[in-house]
Amino acid sequence: MQAIHLKPGREKSLLRRHPWVFSGAVDRVQGEPASGGTTDVFSSDGRWLARAAYSPRSQIRARVWTWTRETAIDAGFFRRRIRDALATRPEILTGEGVARRLVHGEADGLPGVVADCYAGIAVLQLTSAGAEHWRDTIVDALASVIGCTQVYERSDVEIRTLEGLAARSGALRGDVPAAPVEINENGVRYLVDVVSGQKTGFYLDQRENRARIRGLAQDRDVMNGFCYTGGFTLAALAGGARSVLSVDSSGPALSIGRQCAALNGFEDDRAAWLESDVFQTLRTLRDQGRRFGLIVLDPPKFAPTAAHAEKASRAYKDINLWALRLLEPNGLLATFSCSGGVGADLFQKIVAGATQDAGVDAQVVERFHAAADHPVVLSFPEGEYLKGLLLRRI
Repeated sequence: MQAIHLKPGREKSLLRRHPWVFSGAVDRVQGEPASGGTTDVFSSDGRWLARAAYSPRSQIRARVWTWTRETAIDAGFFRRRIRDALATRPEILTGEGVARRLVHGEADGLPGVVADCYAGIAVLQLTSAGAEHWRDTIVDALASVIGCTQVYERSDVEIRTLEGLAARSGALRGDVPAAPVEINENGVRYLVDVVSGQKTGFYLDQRENRARIRGLAQDRDVMNGFCYTGGFTLAALAGGARSVLSVDSSGPALSIGRQCAALNGFEDDRAAWLESDVFQTLRTLRDQGRRFGLIVLDPPKFAPTAAHAEKASRAYKDINLWALRLLEPNGLLATFSCSGGVGADLFQKIVAGATQDAGVDAQVVERFHAAADHPVVLSFPEGEYLKGLLLRRI
């Protein structure tokens, strides 16, 4: 029998149905479970609590698959979980060029499993030992349930090293996409590099926030910092922005952004693309006396864990301080954090500190969250990684 036995009093989080078991909670391991192998979890007094995937290299020693003792972890289990995930997203397989998240890890009962769909191509990312252990089974289940002929793997993220896993990427079903995949989001055409783009190729979690920026951009001069391939840029141009300056340090990402602008027929004189460090560019724009009616800041993950929060706080404060100084009176700042180590309360405190240091006043007009196909389970607040504020300078 493979089992984890917890220390006294350390079962409380599992009783609240939080799906992670940390190494410090483990008293002893019964048997010799393999990395990613299935193990039962027991309290110190012998109560069965959950069935989980074992990860000997990670501080998260086990991730729960099921809270029901009668449930076997097998091929049928993964088919059911993926089928249930799709049932909550009925629009996924309809519409030309549709792009949606199919499976969202813990929120869909599949820790470490992320799957996105780009115009019929499924892109899979496995980040835990348990997901890696069941890799072939998950691929088979995903292909059979959604009926896709192309599945591409992007398990090349740094978090896998914490699980003792090497990076993986490549075609799992069908051919490698020969060119960026075209998707359609709210009438705007985007190109997605599923082979080497960030995350699984695109930031699907910002879909609804891009639509909101589109509605705010009319007749404004816009700056999009950390623009990647121009998701917010194209939304702003579609919304009638007077001009958009897009800044990113990646030349290849900016190249795709330019292609997307041309694909949508947006005029060249409204869109400027700058390959540069955003931190420095904000200061340079201030020195130049530039002003914007709308600024978007969507930086990469500065704090993957709480241990990085202090350093990340300084970075978030810096970019928001300079952005606030660039705003026109009544100008808008849409500022985001995707750092799991920085919660919503801390992020707002950081931005509040930036307004004070910038010597300006600002109002919180709205709060941003991930798109609806990125749900959050109430017992797993860590899943609410994306947070954002819409500020008005007053």
